[in-house]
Amino acid sequence: MSARLAVFGHPIAHSRSPVIHRAFAAQTGIDLVYEAIDSPPERFVDDLHDFDGIGANVTLPLKGLAAMQCARLSERAQRAGAVNTLKRETGGWFGDNTDGAGLCDDLARLGIALSDARVLILGAGGATRGILAPLLAQRPAQIVVANRTLETAQHLAAQFAALGPIAACDNGLAGQSDFDLVIHASAAFHSGGEFAFATQVFDGAAVVDLSYGKAHAPLRELAIASGARAVHDGLGMLVGQAARSFECWFGVRPNPWAVLAELLLRDRELR
Repeated sequence: MSARLAVFGHPIAHSRSPVIHRAFAAQTGIDLVYEAIDSPPERFVDDLHDFDGIGANVTLPLKGLAAMQCARLSERAQRAGAVNTLKRETGGWFGDNTDGAGLCDDLARLGIALSDARVLILGAGGATRGILAPLLAQRPAQIVVANRTLETAQHLAAQFAALGPIAACDNGLAGQSDFDLVIHASAAFHSGGEFAFATQVFDGAAVVDLSYGKAHAPLRELAIASGARAVHDGLGMLVGQAARSFECWFGVRPNPWAVLAELLLRDRELR
């Protein structure tokens, strides 16, 4: 019998998770059925209760709600306060957050070293919370979190201060420069959002956007115009975190970069 899996989100029609996990299944010889379930927040708890699969992915805007439905959480999911991977256990759902690990895997693929690097993260929301612990575990020289509301960034930095050198600043980024890596984790360019950060910090840095597709295009143009030495979208992170989820469910980690190459080839053919 096929293992049943799904990704929950709202909206969800754009999700590439079904394609990615079906490719992983073909690669590893595992029989699975993977579907996308559109689940508004007010319906998510009931939808999850009715779902009879062995596991699931969870995307926006449901990651925090998913964490509250778990009987057990990984340490990184606890720190993030959010879950993107669910695995059914005897006592209920086990929740994990593979976003940060997937990002670190993709940075390694790109040849971007985190050890001793100065890292700037733009945005202090849930996306940043999900990646901070794995990034700090790579021992950067410092991570600076910038946010429109300084107090939000300061609160987040204080919560993760025990894990490594982390600081906060507002979106004016006064006195901030010479970053090796800038990670864009804000909601700018989604649903008409505006980019609210000073752009001088892109100069000379490698830039990684957690978004991909249409939401990434404006950031790419802005970063290149502002002197970034390289700009990458979030598709590699998406595939990387999916491979970590797959490993959580089945105990085997597929090759994410073979699947990423297939996705990039398909995208080029569609242009």
